[in-house]
Amino acid sequence: MVASVKPFLMFAGSAEAAMELYTGLFPNSAIIRIERWGPGELGKEGTIKSGLISVSGLEVMCFDSPVNHGFTFTPAFSLFVECSSAEELDRIGAQLAEQGNILMPIDNYGFSRRFTWVNDRYGVSWQLNLA
Repeated sequence: MVASVKPFLMFAGSAEAAMELYTGLFPNSAIIRIERWGPGELGKEGTIKSGLISVSGLEVMCFDSPVNHGFTFTPAFSLFVECSSAEELDRIGAQLAEQGNILMPIDNYGFSRRFTWVNDRYGVSWQLNLA
């Protein structure tokens, strides 16, 4: 029997900064656990070997890969956030888009009266929707 299923985000040295951004941005969020690469291990010493955060109750694993991959994040996988107010959506959207990329600016798209889709500065894709 499967014990759990969690999103797993692989970074190239910025996992801790991303974890701090996400847990500081969303209510009811926290860094649950951090394990760092140590001396003589595969990864760069001090970077994230294994991290676990809670983002508004969703547990997300984070990791700094010791391997240089030829790929990064893709918007084909995104985290979908239901915001309770337009102000909350605007605030979170602006902070995630800072040094990132807006895929769909805040607007009424018919399927949602207020929606935006952004890639944050680390490449992680977020869809924000007014509930």
